Amino acid sequence: MTAPLISGKGRRSVAALGAVSAGLLLLSACDKPTPLATVTVGSSSVSAEAACSDEQELSMDKVQECLTDIKNAKTIDYGRGDTLRLGVEPDVVEGGKRWQAVLDGQPITEPSANTYRSFPGADIFATGGQGEAPSSKKLNIVQVGADGKPLAVWAFNVKLK
Repeated sequence: MTAPLISGKGRRSVAALGAVSAGLLLLSACDKPTPLATVTVGSSSVSAEAACSDEQELSMDKVQECLTDIKNAKTIDYGRGDTLRLGVEPDVVEGGKRWQAVLDGQPITEPSANTYRSFPGADIFATGGQGEAPSSKKLNIVQVGADGKPLAVWAFNVKLK
């Protein structure tokens, strides 16, 4: 009878090392997820990765497409007078980057380096007496670089309760 060249414990160690190496190889092939943006109304929150992002700036055509495309947007219910809270992960504002909120294509905040904004009692469905309010609105968070150029867009759909 011949003795095994590698003991049972050694074989297990080699197998574990191989499994870890294979796992790391698979993970390196995946795209890095974009930071999350979160919209909170009352006790309900929805978070999403960027609908559009690029390592470079986004073209204006791409930004416009992202601002109007709602098929992949997360939805949250909103009642008149509720407090609307918007938050982004710290990665969004690193290195001089900022973000701003855009409602139905119109900026509603100035670019901010803070990771959180709160709008107590805001009525985002107010029409100013100009007809009936829509049943939903598109809310986007747009990340801009230090130069003010758009880098990423997160998409949410705010539905009137």
